[in-house]
Amino acid sequence: MHRSLAAVLLICLAAAASSSAEDLKWVPIMPSRPLLPEPGSPDAAKHWVVLVAGSNTWSNYRHQADVCHAYQIVKKHGVPENQIITMMYDDIAHNVENPTKGIVINKPGGSDVYGGVKIDYKGKKVTPENFLNVLQGKGSGKVLKSGPDDIVFINFVDHGALLKAKPLIDALQYMHQNKMYKKLVFYLEACESGSMFEKLLPPASVVLYATTAANPDESSYACYYDKKRETYLGDVYSVNWMEDTDANDINQESLDLQFAVVKSKTNTSHVMKYGDTSLGSDKVGEFQGSLAGVRAVQSETSPNSDAVSQRDVKLTVLQKRLASAKTEQDRVILSFLIRELETKNAKIAQVFDDIVRKSLTDPRLARYLRMIRFRLNNFDCHHSVVDEINERCFNLGQTEEALRHVYKVVNLCESRVPTDRIVAAVREICGDNFRL
Repeated sequence: MHRSLAAVLLICLAAAASSSAEDLKWVPIMPSRPLLPEPGSPDAAKHWVVLVAGSNTWSNYRHQADVCHAYQIVKKHGVPENQIITMMYDDIAHNVENPTKGIVINKPGGSDVYGGVKIDYKGKKVTPENFLNVLQGKGSGKVLKSGPDDIVFINFVDHGALLKAKPLIDALQYMHQNKMYKKLVFYLEACESGSMFEKLLPPASVVLYATTAANPDESSYACYYDKKRETYLGDVYSVNWMEDTDANDINQESLDLQFAVVKSKTNTSHVMKYGDTSLGSDKVGEFQGSLAGVRAVQSETSPNSDAVSQRDVKLTVLQKRLASAKTEQDRVILSFLIRELETKNAKIAQVFDDIVRKSLTDPRLARYLRMIRFRLNNFDCHHSVVDEINERCFNLGQTEEALRHVYKVVNLCESRVPTDRIVAAVREICGDNFRL
């Protein structure tokens, strides 16, 4: 089975890892951090930007819309196109369901954010291997070629499919050790996105500042439902930081101020901050581009007004379509689709409960492990079992509902149930005749 980036990036399923930061052996570097020279001067540091939308299909429209908007922001603020690396499936702008072919918007009544976006990795090239290679400057495609004086901004957007924390941290560690940046900022939009950094990034010395849409234990939220397109146009955290950038002078606004604004406006989840917090006084423009741009008028609609958990987007869209259906035939079809999705979701939950039950001999412990949430430490066990589920049961990148339940795998691994026993349970539950 092909493993898309959305199917292998460990964001939403795991609670925050509690591995010691000391185990990562980050090389301590404490460089001075002056403001960037004027753009175009001989001593000017280069801006490098990596933008990733890890999902596909029309129901995930918002992720590619977020990334397209981010592209327009950094381009407008002077980051050269040859220093912007973009990864997205590119199946939205010309999708059969798009009533405005070739146009993608990120807010109600918004302008097109797709035009002019140069996409470096499309479709099946949007893979975890390519993403991590881009960060490390490896491979034959367009990759980071940043050096010790350069500034790197990474924006990753997904509904929360499996991004494995350790490979990402290893890639960031490689960048640091190989002097691929002077300062790095990472904005991460996904469910339980705090689990990627909590207790994995050391608090200082790596000159890396990260913010996430949610803490390690909660969903992030979609927003701006569009009746014409019958999908959500954006994500609350992403919309809030980008609309803040659009409306303000980012050469005067600090990272910490933008974080505070976004945290205040994002009342659907807990926006988190990790890494080298001393970077918080640096200006947003140092990372998103330092050229002054025309300020945009902020949306009159609050992204919180119709926000919905990323996990519930598919069901909510069907319910909204049913509520606005004009014919009895449409209502019958949509009612059937809702029941079908609810049945599928129930079966997914049962699969995970059966895996827990088959992995244990004590039914009381099985019930207990379905109710609590442990923090992930045993990465090897967890990754092995998740890969087996992804291979045999369902593509986790295309099955958002499954990500509600992967915490049960964490619980099994943290309860010291042997990995081979859990894998055997997965193989038995999702045998050759398994159909979702």
